[in-house]
Amino acid sequence: MGILDGKKIMVTGVTMNTSIAYAVARIAQEQGAEVIVSNFGRGMSLTNRVVKKLDPVPAVLDLNVTDPQALADLPGVLREHGFDHLDGVVHSVAYANPATALGGAFLTTGWEDVATAVHTSAYSLQSLTMAVRDLLSTGSSVVGLTFDATVSWPTYDWMGVAKAALESTNRYLARYLGPDGIRCNLVAAGPVDTIAKKAIPGSTDFNAVWEQRAPLGWDPKDATAVGKAVVALLSDWFPMTTGTMLHVDGGLHSTGA
Repeated sequence: MGILDGKKIMVTGVTMNTSIAYAVARIAQEQGAEVIVSNFGRGMSLTNRVVKKLDPVPAVLDLNVTDPQALADLPGVLREHGFDHLDGVVHSVAYANPATALGGAFLTTGWEDVATAVHTSAYSLQSLTMAVRDLLSTGSSVVGLTFDATVSWPTYDWMGVAKAALESTNRYLARYLGPDGIRCNLVAAGPVDTIAKKAIPGSTDFNAVWEQRAPLGWDPKDATAVGKAVVALLSDWFPMTTGTMLHVDGGLHSTGA
């Protein structure tokens, strides 16, 4: 028996097999879940190829989480694929313009680029959750992914601000959905060598920081530990945990210089 036996889980943001979302989808299936995944636009070709490595091969939705009409249509699309309810939703979506909002441009970034980062990376947690609200019920779990925004990071800039907004959004979702028995949590991952990470100028420097300071060590090429944590939060093993941020970073968050 797996800890997600019989559960229906939606995983957004699946791209390459190096992505955290892919690891979540793979481990969720191993633990008995029926999984459906999504990506958006040009990334769809990557997703359609990589899901062939999963068994069974899940359906892939083309979902722009910043498009109100796409969100309005989502429950119907899910039902067409046999997902008449959702036991879990994984939010693995983020974007900030690398040329203007990342890489040290913080002091000169214009509002339009800031708005894009916040909308895509933070507000979408609320809008996605509310889009599928009628498919969620007591025991359902919403899990998002963050890169600890309680501190500033070199080059992360407005994505860091967006992640801080994401972390606050998670707490408010937990407050308002808790009375209906719906849990909302985040996993703060260490640096994983995904496509998204590689788009951040200077992000490879994070690997050296983790190599030096993480008490348990850290492998940036393996998202398995993060995927397992997400799956655990999707399961019934955390029935009274909501509004929290679980660190899966080799312990680096607990260390000083």
